[in-house]
Amino acid sequence: MNKLIKLALLAVALCASVAANAEGKIAVLNAQQAIINTEVAQARLKALREESSYAENRKQLENLGKSYQDTVAQLQKDAAVMSTEQKQAEAKKIQEKRTDIEFVQRKLQTAEQQLLQAVAQEMAPKLQKAVSELIEAEGIGLLLNQQAAMHVDSSFNITAKVTDKLNQAK
Repeated sequence: MNKLIKLALLAVALCASVAANAEGKIAVLNAQQAIINTEVAQARLKALREESSYAENRKQLENLGKSYQDTVAQLQKDAAVMSTEQKQAEAKKIQEKRTDIEFVQRKLQTAEQQLLQAVAQEMAPKLQKAVSELIEAEGIGLLLNQQAAMHVDSSFNITAKVTDKLNQAK
């Protein structure tokens, strides 16, 4: 463990010296967030959420959630007068409702993720161009993925600038 700490400290020291000697500035980017925040992605998400099948799934999720809460509340209220078998039957109903809720949530999340992946693929060339232009315009010598950084001051983050460029690139 002690060797790992020493190696980590050595790596940090090397990175710090490289950064200090590098020409240009350092910046971070969350490319996925830059794409999600674009007007195109937001408009498509809105359209997806307005589709009848998506809306039906949202309604189903709301109904399942309410039913789940009602069943839990009823069990808590009546538990003192219920037999062990009745408690087990109610617990099984609660678990089944929880499973149904998770299934519908996954369906909704999958639909959104698929849509965002399609938008990301479509916008990849524009993203590359926008990032290249910002690197050149701002004299960025090192661009890191935001998720790879342990701490980032917001002044180093160019995600919003990339989103703006993508919105302008229509």
